[in-house]
Amino acid sequence: MTFTKFFHYISYLQYPLMLVSLFYAFKPYFRGFDFLKENPDLLFESINLTLVFMGLGFSFSSLQDTSKTQNKLSQKIWQSPKKGKVFIGIFCVMILFTLLYGLFGYLIAPEGVLKELSIGFIILGLGMFGMLKAMVEMFENHRLDKNKITEKK
Repeated sequence: MTFTKFFHYISYLQYPLMLVSLFYAFKPYFRGFDFLKENPDLLFESINLTLVFMGLGFSFSSLQDTSKTQNKLSQKIWQSPKKGKVFIGIFCVMILFTLLYGLFGYLIAPEGVLKELSIGFIILGLGMFGMLKAMVEMFENHRLDKNKITEKK
């Protein structure tokens, strides 16, 4: 077994991590809104855990094999130079705002809810960085304009 295949299999851990994230996203609502009114900290704790597990899921998704696309939609995005650049640009802006919000909250906010949530945003932003690396590799591997030039040589 090659390292690439090994890491590709490990990348499937992203799915259980995203399911755990989804569980924490809905967990505060299982007991009802009256319980949430009495315990608002439960909501923020669940949001923080949702962000942490989403960041971990994104990190594991970056281990996938970038020489293959998952579906037709992603293939259309990564084959088009314009769509790929736009998608990567939008994702970069999302990472920037996520990390800035997390760092702002962690460094400037006093102890409390915002400081706790900022840790989740930092982990999410770092996970998104790993995903960005995988996106750039997929873009380079599947671009039609660059791959046609190398095939002609």
